[in-house]
Amino acid sequence: MSINKVNILAFGAHPDDVELGCAGTILAQKAKGNTAAIADFTQGELGTRGTIESRKKEADAAAAILGIKERINLSFRDGFFENDEWHQREVIKVIRYFQPDIILCNAIFDRHPDHGRASELVKNAAFLSGLPKIKTQWEGHTQEAYRPKAVYHYIQAYETHANFAVDITDYFDLKMKSVLAYSSQFYNPESDEPNTFISSEAFLEYVKARAVAYGVPIGVKYAEGFTAARYLGVNDLNNIF
Repeated sequence: MSINKVNILAFGAHPDDVELGCAGTILAQKAKGNTAAIADFTQGELGTRGTIESRKKEADAAAAILGIKERINLSFRDGFFENDEWHQREVIKVIRYFQPDIILCNAIFDRHPDHGRASELVKNAAFLSGLPKIKTQWEGHTQEAYRPKAVYHYIQAYETHANFAVDITDYFDLKMKSVLAYSSQFYNPESDEPNTFISSEAFLEYVKARAVAYGVPIGVKYAEGFTAARYLGVNDLNNIF
């Protein structure tokens, strides 16, 4: 059976979604001995800046910075993939291949319509993946049913009340290095491509300011916020900060 077990699987509708949304958390969890992988839905082919080829190179470079176990791209249609049976089955295959304990994925509601749709697609697939009567194969191997412990949603363009925040203070600089690996997408004074929502110098300052905004309330310098579809349980009040 073909399995590449990881503790954390991060989904992104586009290359760079994961880096912006939860790269610091991936790095923080890796430092605790956890393994991680990334699955991008699309190649970002509708993006105003860059090309499929350049974004592939950037995604590979970012993955190397993060030190993840594996990164795959499902080559769904940018802007037009759906939360339907075919796409759900493709995502189920990925979940059963990586068998993650935790899934991190796009914001539930956001500026880009792909983000909310990806969020629902992952949530649905994570549940369906646990049903043994849904049959799938990966590289010719029959897959076993598997359901992760939890699905959490990172926060993107729209301001959202976080259900919890993860301290990324020690990993913020490396997170930003992974973000800036996407040189075609973010601020580059030498670029002659059109300006976009994320290409300004101010956007990078916004990413930093948001990390501060999520960090200060929990007593740290930088944090990433997440939402959950259900309330969270704890077994030790002393470990909540």
